[in-house]
Order: sequence, then structure tokens, then C-alpha cells
Amino acid sequence: MTDEPKAWRCVVCGYVHRGPEPPETCPICSASRDKFEPYKDASAESSGKIDRLRCSNCNHVHVGAKPPAECPVCGAGSDRFEPLGEVVGQPNAARAVKAVVVGAGIAGLSAAESLRALSPEAEITLLSRETELPYFRLNLTRYLAGEVGERELPIHPAAWYEEKRIRLLLGAEVSAIALNGQTVILREGAKEPFEKLILAAGASPFVPPIAGADREGVTALRTRADAERILDAAKRGARCLCLGGGTLGLETAGALARRGADVTVLEELAWLMPRQLNQRAAAILADHVARLGVKLRTRTTTSEILGDKQVRGVRLEDKTLLAAELVVITTGVRSNSYLARLAGLDVRQGVVVDNFLTTSHPNVLAAGDMAEHGGIVYGTWGASQFQGSIAGMNAAGGRVEFGGIPRSNTLKVLDLDLFSIGQVEPEDASVLEVQQETDGKYFRFLFRDNQLRGAILLGDARLTAAVKRAVETKADFSAVLARHPSAADVLDYLAESLV
Repeated sequence: MTDEPKAWRCVVCGYVHRGPEPPETCPICSASRDKFEPYKDASAESSGKIDRLRCSNCNHVHVGAKPPAECPVCGAGSDRFEPLGEVVGQPNAARAVKAVVVGAGIAGLSAAESLRALSPEAEITLLSRETELPYFRLNLTRYLAGEVGERELPIHPAAWYEEKRIRLLLGAEVSAIALNGQTVILREGAKEPFEKLILAAGASPFVPPIAGADREGVTALRTRADAERILDAAKRGARCLCLGGGTLGLETAGALARRGADVTVLEELAWLMPRQLNQRAAAILADHVARLGVKLRTRTTTSEILGDKQVRGVRLEDKTLLAAELVVITTGVRSNSYLARLAGLDVRQGVVVDNFLTTSHPNVLAAGDMAEHGGIVYGTWGASQFQGSIAGMNAAGGRVEFGGIPRSNTLKVLDLDLFSIGQVEPEDASVLEVQQETDGKYFRFLFRDNQLRGAILLGDARLTAAVKRAVETKADFSAVLARHPSAADVLDYLAESLV
């Protein structure tokens, strides 16, 4: 009797490889074969071949054999790009499918790219509700800060879509999905039939039920149009309040402060970024943000946004009044899953998908901020790009699996290196905490069973890649932990053993 073929999961990006041995490198994120672990629930092979390069600084994946002059997301040079492995399997697996992709963010665009790479004859229609060419949404705060200009925002020029024979429809708002007839219906009445549908419509800002949130001058930051409204207000010297002290709120505040605006961040909880930072790291971050000219108020709840037609300020729960001509709400997002729900697909927090990113309908896939995999809606650039690529491969006839990835966070714009991953606080007495604060830098590591379960690097994030690999591969730290280590010992071990 022969053994059943094994499956292997990349612990970095979640890609699942089927075969007796793991691949030399991961075709999605370029991780080496030692970053694969046995995976029990896989049952299919990968197929096709795609040339891809990954920025080693920010993990942005570039489709093509040659790197760009610089990373469009983080600005790293072409020398920071490394080749990814190939997705190799059945050469005749790809089909000339008629595919419609709803949403032109990074998940939808990655899906269209990988679908075209595997199926030269596929008919691909990419629907975007926005009127601009698909752009780097992740760079909107850098755009606010003046770090990138209008020319750097689009992911591809218009000619690229023609060259790739991807039919891009801008300003195309979907009003319904008819699963029985396998048709997407647009707001103006046009119909787009499909054999395979990829839902990648992303998410929308969550606006708390605050009275006055519909006044002029109250906005979120999700689209380029939002960014233009915020910039226009900032040019006119508007006092700005950012509701929410998470990553987006802090980056927005820092960008506007850099342009000379009077900015205050209001956070309901006790410290900034409580899901990513412990209290000490948050305090260091708060001091840094204050030095940039951003005012901070924690343990603060907004009860009403004041004004007539135009916003004039807010009233806090303690009756304090704060004047403002611009209020930016950065309190999170919610998946754009209502059309999927109306169509009869299985929806919870997002559209529920399996490891192949297939929904409850066999011809419909979902990826990015509107997809829920294993009970998780990731809501991050990297996960959206990985999922989009895999969904496109599978729409072309491949059988590629997504097995989940660890969550991590970084900050842009604020001129402060910050990276966090995994656990923020010890869950019980079995967790070993190692931390160090010196020269404005803060390092914190949480270990359990000799494995790194969580880390914070603040002020110096040069070992981000090593820390990510340690968490993702469940590296054994028993040798260094046996010596009652300091954070410096852990950093040295990471630098020597895992870089």
C-alpha cells in the first residue's frame, strides 16, 4: 500500500503545496522549504507557472520577471526584490474561462493578474466602483503626507490593461448578483455574465452611530476621493480631529501634522493601538506622536459632532467641546458583503470561503477584505494580495490552497520604526516575557514552550523579517532561553540564527 501524498503549508503566507516533499521555495511569498510544515486538510495540486518578485522590505508582490525601479508601496530599491518560486503542476489545467472580478483593489487586481498569467485565453472583466485607475490604497496616508504624488498612486497605467487584455470598467457599481443566471447586474442596468466570479469588493469604513456624522467636513479615509477632500480642508487650515487611535488614525494625523495642520487624535481606550501594543510601547509611541505636533486624548468618547451643514466641532461624553472644521473617522472597516448576502451566499463577518477561496457557490470565489477564511477577515494588504493571487489561479482551473497567515502590523509616515506581531499580553503564567528599553528603543518578546508567540520592535525594526520568520516557523529558542536572556540576547540570537 502506498502512502497518501502529503501536503505542506507555508507558515509565512498560507500557501498549501501537495506532494511528498515541500517545494524549494514558496510560489506566493518566496519562503524557503524549511518554512513549510505538514498540513492535514489539503487534497489538491497546484498548477501553472507565474513569474513574481517580492519586496523583502514590505512584502509587496510584483508580477513580472524584472523588478520595478523602486517598490511602489515602501520606496525600497530594485535590489530589495527577490524572486518567488514557480507554481508548477498540470500544464493543461488552465481554462479559457469567462471571469468577472468585482472590485479593483489589490485583491481584485491580483486575481486578474494571476488569472491572466495562467490562462492567456481567459475573458477577464474587472469592475471598479471608483472612477480612477486602480491605485495603491495603502499609500493614501503617504499621499496625504506628500511622500508620494498623484503619478505614483496608480498600480498600472491604462495601457497595461489593454496589453493584458483585461477589460477594466471604471465607475461600474454592482447592484445585484444573479447566481442562477450567473450574471452580475450593474447599477445602470448592464449585465455581465460569468463562468467564474471573484468577489473582491473590499470593505467600507465603519462609522459609529454618532449624531452629526453626516455633516459636511466629516469623512473617512478609504478612497482617493476621501484623500482629496482631506487635503483640500488641510490646505485651508482646518482644525482636524481624528476619531480613532489605531494605525490609520495615527498615520492620518501624522500626515496632516506634517503639512502644518492642527490635529488631535481621540481614542476611546486607555492607550494607542491596544490590539497591537502593550501599555509601555503605546506610551513611547504617544510621546513620539506628540513631538510631531499631534495632540492626543485617550479614554475619550465622542457623543456628538456639532455644526449646522458644516462641522464645527465635537462634544465629548464628559461635555468637553472641541472645535474642528474637519473630522476624520478612522474607527475600522466592515466587509462589503451585502450583495453577496442578498445573492444567497454564506456570509458572517465576511463572505465565507474554504481553503480554495471558494464561497458556498462553486463558481464564485472571494478574496481580500470581504472574504472570511477560517473565521478571520484579515483586512491587510499582504493577505489581500495573497488571497487575490490564489483566487485568480483557482478561477483559471488551478487547485491552490490558502491555509491562513499570522497577523502583523507596521506603521508608515510617522518617522518611527514600529512592528508588532502575535500576542500582545501574556495569556497566563506559562508565558515568559523578555523586554528592554534603551536609547528611545523598546523591544518586547513573549515566549511559550520555547517558541516566540509575540513581539514588539519600536524604534528599530531592522530584525522584522527575522522576527516574522521566528513566529511563523515556530522556531526553537530553548538554547537562548536557558540562559535567562535579556532582550539583547534574543536580538543577537535572531540576528545570528534567523536572518
